[in-house]
Amino acid sequence: MTAIKCHDEIIVIDAGLMFPEEELLGIDIVIPDITYLLENKEMVKGIVLTHGHEDHIGGLSYVLRDLNVPVYGTKLTIGLLEPKLKETSHLNNPRLHVINPRQLFKVGSFNVELLRTCHSIPDSVAVAVHTPYGVILHSGDFKFDQTPVDGKVTDFQRIAELGHEGVLLLMSDSTNVERPGYSTSERIVGKSFDELFRSAKERIVLATFASNVHRIQQVIDAAFAFGRKVAIAGRSMVNVVNVAQELGYLLVPENTIVELDEINNYPRDQIVLLTTGSQGEPMSALTRMAMSDHRRVQIEPGDTVIISANPIPGNEKLVAKVVDQLSKLGAEVVHGREANVHVSGHACREELMMLLNLVKPKYFMPVHGEYRMLLKHAKLAEQVGMNKENIFVAENGQILELDKNHGAFCGKVTAGRVLIDGLGVGDVGNIVLRDRKQLSQDGILIVVVTLNKEQKQVVAGPDIVSRGFVYVREADELMGEAKERVKNTLDKCLEKNIVEWASLKANLRDVLGKYLYEKTRRRPMILPIIMEV
Repeated sequence: MTAIKCHDEIIVIDAGLMFPEEELLGIDIVIPDITYLLENKEMVKGIVLTHGHEDHIGGLSYVLRDLNVPVYGTKLTIGLLEPKLKETSHLNNPRLHVINPRQLFKVGSFNVELLRTCHSIPDSVAVAVHTPYGVILHSGDFKFDQTPVDGKVTDFQRIAELGHEGVLLLMSDSTNVERPGYSTSERIVGKSFDELFRSAKERIVLATFASNVHRIQQVIDAAFAFGRKVAIAGRSMVNVVNVAQELGYLLVPENTIVELDEINNYPRDQIVLLTTGSQGEPMSALTRMAMSDHRRVQIEPGDTVIISANPIPGNEKLVAKVVDQLSKLGAEVVHGREANVHVSGHACREELMMLLNLVKPKYFMPVHGEYRMLLKHAKLAEQVGMNKENIFVAENGQILELDKNHGAFCGKVTAGRVLIDGLGVGDVGNIVLRDRKQLSQDGILIVVVTLNKEQKQVVAGPDIVSRGFVYVREADELMGEAKERVKNTLDKCLEKNIVEWASLKANLRDVLGKYLYEKTRRRPMILPIIMEV
């Protein structure tokens, strides 16, 4: 999410979500912290979207709860967003506007235009925001594909025109800055599909990103060419195919798509199963098939499974596990870079340099990537002749202030991530995550004891309940000694007239924690429960 402020107006570009890293235990998704926008609610004039991927539109259903502003995007982007917002019951008639590339439109007093680019989803655009101080050009996610599947190439002409007129600031995608050369055209994948479909003897199961409409189009084309029917598994895949067909972005020959329940009515060598799960997600359709846990589809010996995606960093183990399971079931699994069944949707180094040379901006700020990638992209800008003083590598929340003669960082605003857990938005913080981590690593020990404070006596207990630490029946000696230590500690505290619950609990935690660490080298969470009679 990027905010551009000019005088007393703000325009926002994208509002995405992120999937949680391993240490965010129990968290479903992560969205941007919009505290700054809420503090300046009256200034926010609208949100402009670059394309329909989750990391660019997925946070909108949360953002629009508190920020009821118009949203602008291309036809497919808005088409994919609409059903998401309908699922969110508290949003009353969100103001969604479909904008065609090159159409000049107003957001507050900003003049904005969308410029067609290529990416792994149709209708991707760069955003040019015209301000009194000059044009700010945000590339969105892009690559320079000279032979895109839909024939709609990047609008080089308009980008070059803007460069000629003068661009104040370029913000450019840094995802693939570490890869030399040029990105490969999506059409290469279509050729690989043709070869694989020709050689496959039995059923084909193909997993890819649901949003990659061009990839889905090539699967449907190959299936039609080789006389196969296509069935679709996975909710997100079904949704995207329906929306893309409805809006004319997916051209499906008549009777090519069949219902998932009908696949057993056809010979196995006439079926292609298009599914989600290319990242090994635990609840995805492909993973459930691999674990023999899918209600409608069983993987059988002779099936060809094509995983048409590279693992996102961090997902390698999940994907490897799914490949192993599929192989055990007798499937032939086609995956990995050497199989040519996936190409990236992001520009490599030569394309990034080409964009810099086309635009020739006064100032440059790399965006979209890890910090090391932003630094490499900054170095790239220096290589093509940009002044080092005019290149800014920003962290989340930093304010970059620009005019025609001067650019500098000037402070920070509240930024970062908001964690979504179930229906809770932002109610899980560091303390809860720390507790979850401790519980997941060492378990919990609950000590229950009943006291008579007046007579300073232990009336019942202590009883110890253990979960995720040791199995009580198999640790009689350890638990017996633990109970004894709890009893002795309580007796000492009562003798010294220490009867406040907080003090009693602290003493119990200290004694028990030290003893258990000595014996087991583990630190379970200790939860004393003291009842009074």
